[in-house]
Amino acid sequence: MRILLCGDIVGQPGRDVLEKYISIYRNDVDLIVANVDNVAHGFGITPTFASRLFDMGVDVLTGGNHITDKKEIFPMLVSDNRILKPENTSDKIPGKGFTCVTAKNGQSVLVIHLLGQKDMPFPGDNPFRCADRILKNYQLGQNVAAIVVDFHAETTSEKKAMGFFLDGRVSVVVGTHTHIPTSDYYILEHGTAYQTDLGMIGDYNSVIGMQKEICVERFVSGFSFSRLMPTQGPGTFFATLVTVDEKTGLAIDIQQIKGS
Repeated sequence: MRILLCGDIVGQPGRDVLEKYISIYRNDVDLIVANVDNVAHGFGITPTFASRLFDMGVDVLTGGNHITDKKEIFPMLVSDNRILKPENTSDKIPGKGFTCVTAKNGQSVLVIHLLGQKDMPFPGDNPFRCADRILKNYQLGQNVAAIVVDFHAETTSEKKAMGFFLDGRVSVVVGTHTHIPTSDYYILEHGTAYQTDLGMIGDYNSVIGMQKEICVERFVSGFSFSRLMPTQGPGTFFATLVTVDEKTGLAIDIQQIKGS
């Protein structure tokens, strides 16, 4: 089974370059998961954009700390199990943070979405204990063929700890949120594919997808009258392709993909 994991999609540059590369890969992979925390002009996602991504061929959308920014997405979080909020967030936020979907090869895949606690402005419950609660009902090679975890977290230490915590119990753990692709994609000791951050799908002539002049001003002076806005330059596509053994559910290969 081949699973394509797409990093944070930021604004129009991200949406446009995603569409280009999804059209290339969608017939060669069994499942596509994409993080949509910054799809709608850099902050959250709307039903219109979510539907557009599903039409492109994305199978599951994961959110993050901006999932509540566009309130119009709330009904869709309830009605469509293909779009996830982080599971360890407040019950007042509608929706769920895990779902079982059928991949193109006919096998069942569990996708789990969790939010980090360390240095995260949007607080959540303990993600490690939350993962344990979910995995009490799902086991690789028994009732699901693969398990994918998107851990939307700020610090590399918390992401790496989650990788080791879940090693051998899930197929792949990838980090999102920091928008910078890391080169530590590899298979852990007990067979779980891991990468600290997928990186973003967007314009890299920016500060994490936002106009660099505004961001620099904020860091230099500590204040700016301008609100953060995503850039409009050409986007770069970052994703990771994981191959999973269809009998064990463990990873046998992991590759990083970059394109513009």
